[in-house]
Amino acid sequence: MILGIGTDLANIDRIAGTLERFGDRFRNRVFTDVEQAKAERRRDTVGTYAKRWAAKEACSKALGTGLRMGIAWKDMSVRNMRTGQPVMELTGWAAKRLEEMTPPGHRAVVHVSLTDDHPWAQAFVVIEATPVD
Repeated sequence: MILGIGTDLANIDRIAGTLERFGDRFRNRVFTDVEQAKAERRRDTVGTYAKRWAAKEACSKALGTGLRMGIAWKDMSVRNMRTGQPVMELTGWAAKRLEEMTPPGHRAVVHVSLTDDHPWAQAFVVIEATPVD
């Protein structure tokens, strides 16, 4: 069963301006060390940050909270599997919220899809509950 759906569209140029203006202060407030390392290794560094920004926004919407109720940017992070597939990881308050919204006898799976086509970066997040065997 679907527990939540969220999407977000981020302007890559806007993220570039924010990175330029606030630099490490912005990076360290919003992105985990893993996310920063991934972005800094990429040719399209800003696009990578923009997709992860959009993923965090989309995830907060799928959790039904938006960025309020104690959720922190770093409570939601994106890493990539060896295949390149993005995976959303939740910690802190986001993980607690996910646990609260998951029905007994189920486990939650967070699906994330990312794309970009300059000047836009988009993320789509679906939270699914699957029965525990």
